[in-house]
Amino acid sequence: MLEPIPEPMSQMPIDASGFARVALVNIAQEYPNKLDHVINSAIDVRTPRDLHPVFFGSYDWHSSVHMHWLLARLLRRYPSLPEADEITAVFDERFSSAHIAMEVAYLHQPSRSTFERTYGWAWLLKLQVELMALATSLPRARNWCDAVQPLADAFAERYLHFLPLAQFPIRAGTHANSAFGLLFAMEYAQATGHGVLHAQIRTSAHDWFAADASYPAGYEPGGDDFLSGGLIEAALMQRLLDAPAFSAWWQQFCPSSGTMQTWLEPVHASDRTDPKMSHLDGLNLSRAWCWTMLKNDLPSALQVPVTAAIRHHLAAALPHVVAGDYVGTHWLASFAMLALDQG
Repeated sequence: MLEPIPEPMSQMPIDASGFARVALVNIAQEYPNKLDHVINSAIDVRTPRDLHPVFFGSYDWHSSVHMHWLLARLLRRYPSLPEADEITAVFDERFSSAHIAMEVAYLHQPSRSTFERTYGWAWLLKLQVELMALATSLPRARNWCDAVQPLADAFAERYLHFLPLAQFPIRAGTHANSAFGLLFAMEYAQATGHGVLHAQIRTSAHDWFAADASYPAGYEPGGDDFLSGGLIEAALMQRLLDAPAFSAWWQQFCPSSGTMQTWLEPVHASDRTDPKMSHLDGLNLSRAWCWTMLKNDLPSALQVPVTAAIRHHLAAALPHVVAGDYVGTHWLASFAMLALDQG
């Protein structure tokens, strides 16, 4: 394994080159492709690459975005990566002002208001935060940031329009999950000093989640979940509250001791060739990611079982990240990176 630059890392090794290779292959693969695309007229019957000159690969738009994020994160964390030159060449080609302008123009066409809401929105903002961080050590990344910024601006504006209208959260463990959508948007608001967006996120999170109590963890997981609705909510509230306030919130929120066990045991994907059932490998990774974020702020009685749960969830999922059916390998490595690298 490559040695990363010295920053806090998970103790489990990261297959940096393996992750980079699978991501590079995926973002160049146009088909099969699952479009989030409303056809307004015959002129809209076009190929993914025509519709999305940047994010056309990796099965769907949002997966392409988070595989680009993965490559940017790897480039920042492992600057001597053998694939570094290939990544920079791809980014130089993809992240052009002309290509991003076409992605922005797509958003402004009729019937596009719900395009990728809010999962894809969140990942695009997460990508921009990573490009900003990368630019501090790799000057050419500043060009990529500048090119992508209009698309980030467009999604930030969508959040500001959507959140005041959204009366109720979506708690499902899939793409529309509201807490996930707020978590990455909050990181963007903090990184860019976007005070208006940050204030709206705080308001929405408080309105939706502050009063939650005795979370029914036993209802999880759903058959195609890749997020724990409860754990991602807790991760969001941890980011928004100071330590004493989060401790009080967790005390009212935490599941009963019996149902908590549901969150501590990995799940098994019975058919990894099924695009929905294979989500359960992602659930194991996202649980490990959330538990790693939460662990230090949890009661002492949970430290040992949560530490074991992180290890067991990673062991269950990591063998399927870069090898297996495309329905899993087009996206799992990005969630593995979230779980393994908190830096």
